[in-house]
Amino acid sequence: MMIPFNKPLSQGNEIEYMKKAIENGKISGDGEFTMECSRIIEKLSGTKKALLTTSCTHALEMAALLLDIEEGDEIIAPSFTFVSTVNAFVLRGAKIVFVDIRPDTMNMDENLIEEAITKRTKAIVPVHYGGVACEMDIIMDLAAKYGIGVVEDAAQGIMATYKGKQLGSIGHFGAYSFHDTKNYTMGEGGALLVNDKNYIKRAEIIRDKGTNRKDFLNGMVDKYTWVDMGSSYLPSELNAAYLLPQLLVAERINNDRLNTWNRYYKGLDDLQTRGLIELPFVPVHCSHNAHLFYIKCKDIDKRTRLISCLKKKTIASAFHYIPLHTSPAGCKYGRFHGKDNHTTMESEKLLRLPMYYGMTEENCLQVISSVREFYGK
Repeated sequence: MMIPFNKPLSQGNEIEYMKKAIENGKISGDGEFTMECSRIIEKLSGTKKALLTTSCTHALEMAALLLDIEEGDEIIAPSFTFVSTVNAFVLRGAKIVFVDIRPDTMNMDENLIEEAITKRTKAIVPVHYGGVACEMDIIMDLAAKYGIGVVEDAAQGIMATYKGKQLGSIGHFGAYSFHDTKNYTMGEGGALLVNDKNYIKRAEIIRDKGTNRKDFLNGMVDKYTWVDMGSSYLPSELNAAYLLPQLLVAERINNDRLNTWNRYYKGLDDLQTRGLIELPFVPVHCSHNAHLFYIKCKDIDKRTRLISCLKKKTIASAFHYIPLHTSPAGCKYGRFHGKDNHTTMESEKLLRLPMYYGMTEENCLQVISSVREFYGK
């Protein structure tokens, strides 16, 4: 039987919650389930306000609107990330300034950011790769020094921390993903974390198509109207109902994934000691959430052969992002600041192994054995 790369999370009682949402007679959003999901996310993250969205992409788009990103503005971001990280700002007319990554964490190199800042820089967008934090203290200090915003792309970062602070809760805004490849899922979905209370009211307006409908529902105005730019970023109650039972047992899910991650690390550590592969690095002041487990091969050729070997053993594996600055759109909408010392080279070595909630010890050991057999030959 094939070992899949990912299995969308299901606790088994999602249908029960979705049925209740239907019975409530309100499935359009901002009902009982949406509100409860938001409340739990606020509690887990420590953010001032969590707004459930239709995707992490839309959460990032909302952050771009809240920061009043305009044509000609510059956004500093890593090239080793998913397109949503930068698309949200390109849609507002911004130019993306890519900086190189650290080869140990695969995160944006915090020591290269200041050099990339110009008078047009409007925001820094750190991406916490695999749920391992960027160096947020340095990033926030730079933001304060130059008066620019910070939007944490924490799509992979829920339940992970930096110096005790939950990822997504440190910048001015944070964005979570609840896509079916993530640790918690509603199929398609996300959340915007608003960490500055001064932005909360406008965030609610932007999320509700630019209207003050919430004020109307709360009896604060006689009728609601169009007051700002915005869009339809509100997910269905059915999506929220699918997500809620997972958030209620978030710690259990997190621990299950960590067990698999640790099993991988222990089973492959001696290959790293022998210099055959590299394993994920987690700084001592960070806690991760086992979003993914990767190894780094010697080069792209070795990685390609290992993927093929695993496939023959019915084990699914995958590489990750093609650096955005090398893509047609990346060349059009962005530029790479400085030298690409690590982004391309490290991305070509990285190989992700199967990782999902409920992965059996037997299957995990089978993957480990297959990787070891490849290198044993």
